[in-house]
Amino acid sequence: MQKPTQCATSVEAVRFLAADVMEVDLRMQEPPEFHFDAGQWVSIPFGPKTVRAYSIASTPRSPKVITLCADVAPGGIGSKWFRALERGQPVPFKGPTGGFVFHRTDPRRVLFVAEEIGIVPIRSILTELYETGFGRGAALIYWGRDPGWLVYEAEFRSLARRYPSFSYFPVVREAPPVTAASSAGFAGAGIPVDARRGPPRPPSMIDKGEAAEVVDRLVHSVNGLVAYVSGGGEMINRVRAVLMAKGLDRKSVKWEKFW
Repeated sequence: MQKPTQCATSVEAVRFLAADVMEVDLRMQEPPEFHFDAGQWVSIPFGPKTVRAYSIASTPRSPKVITLCADVAPGGIGSKWFRALERGQPVPFKGPTGGFVFHRTDPRRVLFVAEEIGIVPIRSILTELYETGFGRGAALIYWGRDPGWLVYEAEFRSLARRYPSFSYFPVVREAPPVTAASSAGFAGAGIPVDARRGPPRPPSMIDKGEAAEVVDRLVHSVNGLVAYVSGGGEMINRVRAVLMAKGLDRKSVKWEKFW
């Protein structure tokens, strides 16, 4: 992994993905390229003792311009700063930091679970993997309070169409009812499916429930499995408890806590 260094950038573009979710593209100035591992984050200073961490949404294949993504709903110092960003504005940061990194030499089947803005590092990891010829299976359970919080929904549906080995399961707390096929397991990821539960559902369908409930329903075997879970601490704890109850070793659950 790269050692964290002080970097200078300028804002190239700012956009809203949803009412309270924003992306910013930062063009590197010094150094001219930023090298990191997918899943890592950077820290931005807001004073001598105040910093905020932002996960990198882009992939290492774009070292000259990096993309950060943030939930700006909380309204704190970081949210206000993010909302006020303008093209050309200088942005210093220190990075890369973080160990929420998938090692493609790991032979285990991989399950990703993300809660709302916790999708950011997972988006970087999955995009990087499949853009660089990752041929093995992977599955993503992406949870939001409602469909508006699934900001990368279209990207993952496209990824699932282009790569049959990738299984995508969007889940929200409030959604229209879906068919019984939504209880099928992660066939594309090599996670055993109970044949009595029907065929895998189309990736465009959105399930209803909580992340841990869906993990419990869809993961039928944890043999040879590693899980990457990202989001709030409560969700992480519940998902980890479900997987450990099925027999998964605690160390096989990697996590990135956002709040």
